[in-house]
Amino acid sequence: MMETMLMQRENDMIVKSRPYMISEVTMTQFYQGISNVLSNWIALQMAIQNEWGGRDSYQKSQRLVSNIFSWFCQSKAPLCIEELENLLYESMLFSFNTDIEDGSIEEVAEHLMATHEGYLNGYCI
Repeated sequence: MMETMLMQRENDMIVKSRPYMISEVTMTQFYQGISNVLSNWIALQMAIQNEWGGRDSYQKSQRLVSNIFSWFCQSKAPLCIEELENLLYESMLFSFNTDIEDGSIEEVAEHLMATHEGYLNGYCI
């Protein structure tokens, strides 16, 4: 079991309200949920397939999954979607040499936030 904070959405931010325990199974499922969201992101998949980040593009994509998971689990401040969008943008720019301007970063961030809320509320998205 791992202690985390219960989240509530206020405006465009997710605010941590009270601690509760979350199982390792749920954490593993949430990690897989992040991976699933990113595996459906066409821009990232193109970057991996075309090795825009070099030969280790796949490993960089797995590192991105880990970084997003850590961002959700270790943040002490309220979670702000703009920070997640920035994480995605910088990862694509610096790891894959790709400047994404098609609106997909915002869409992926929304899916990730919804996935996070779903797992916190006991729903697997």
